[in-house]
Amino acid sequence: MSASYDATAVAALADERVSWQDKALPPAFWGRTVADVLADKPRLSNLPTPLLTLSAPGLEHNVATMARWCAEHGVELAPHGKTTMAPALWARQLDAGAWAITLANGFQLGVARAYGVHRVIVANSLISPLQLRWIADQLAADETFEVLVWADSVRTVEQLEAARATHVQPGARPLDVLVEVGGDGGRTGARSAETALAVAQAIAAASTLRLAGVAGYEGAIARGADEAGLEHVRAYLRQLAAVHVRLAEDDLYDADVVPVVSAGGSAYFEQVAQVLGPLAETGARVVLRSGAYITHDDGTYRQVSPLGSHPRTDGDRLIPSIHGWVRITSQPEPGLAIFDAGKRDLPYDEGLPEPQLLRPRTPGESPRTVAGLTVPKMNDQHGFLRFDPTGEAPVVIGDELRVGLSHPCTAFDKWGLIPVIDDPDADDPVVVDLVRTFF
Repeated sequence: MSASYDATAVAALADERVSWQDKALPPAFWGRTVADVLADKPRLSNLPTPLLTLSAPGLEHNVATMARWCAEHGVELAPHGKTTMAPALWARQLDAGAWAITLANGFQLGVARAYGVHRVIVANSLISPLQLRWIADQLAADETFEVLVWADSVRTVEQLEAARATHVQPGARPLDVLVEVGGDGGRTGARSAETALAVAQAIAAASTLRLAGVAGYEGAIARGADEAGLEHVRAYLRQLAAVHVRLAEDDLYDADVVPVVSAGGSAYFEQVAQVLGPLAETGARVVLRSGAYITHDDGTYRQVSPLGSHPRTDGDRLIPSIHGWVRITSQPEPGLAIFDAGKRDLPYDEGLPEPQLLRPRTPGESPRTVAGLTVPKMNDQHGFLRFDPTGEAPVVIGDELRVGLSHPCTAFDKWGLIPVIDDPDADDPVVVDLVRTFF
């Protein structure tokens, strides 16, 4: 069963007024509600640069594609909400059947609670006593609220228990905890089956906790998408599966628990389904946590996603649905132009922007694809555009370019309000939605 959310709270986002704090919108829109702005059907030409946009048809396609793929491969989906931190987009994913929303910390969990998301995986070890006591209060106040947190050491379990034991009432619902399994060279997670078993035993013995399954993140130990790299991922996933089997054999799960076995970012989810999927036949709930698929991208995920430009599984390909729009502000020397977007506007940690389209210079023209342009670097508020210095410059001051982006997770966090457009390839797309983020 998919998780529910507060549809009224999500709908109320349309009643919020935009202001000078929303860098995506011009002064002419300040003071108006989101609904009022959208009622006028503004166009891309009404918005300033630099700008980040989402593609409406792309979002719809990607959400439907991933939901369908998961259903056909017998796994659940708990999209990682930290990618977008946008309750309106979480709602789309939940409406499409997502079992839960995944988040990374206590603040993000607070956003989910504000919008009524009733089932959340916190893919992290929460050991702050203040956060743990707040979660305990939330569980006590709302019997429909479900949250699963992670632990990768006995010390972590002791921290969880200590923070809760003096705070919760006798008979209170326990906190569900997943044993996090890691791998050599990875991030967090128990590095051996023996450590994972000890963590599970500590959870099962705690008075205010409940063992709810195992989890991990294969992306932290991956080594590429060639066959050797994929086998490395599969070997890790087999270790994770073996831990779950051992916990079940040792009767560490309560009889009423459907254990969760979870892995899967947006780069190797087909490997997760292949290795962990069969556990569903033994009574486990296999849950993917992919997040970046909702927009896909023109960089890292285009290359490594199982449904990207080099597909490794069946199903429709995902569509890059996140773009930047920049304006040429200077041409200080041959072969160089400067545009008005920098590191504070567009992602750069997993690849620099990719020039794609030159917007019409005069009414009636069509956008033109561009070639031979590269973005070698960006400063805080400036981007560098390079091209052949010996020929005619392909851009002039005032030109507006669409650029493809890499890594959605570090794109969304730079924008508090993001326009959604009807067609990123059109000469002047219509803005059909404004998505609020919370970072």
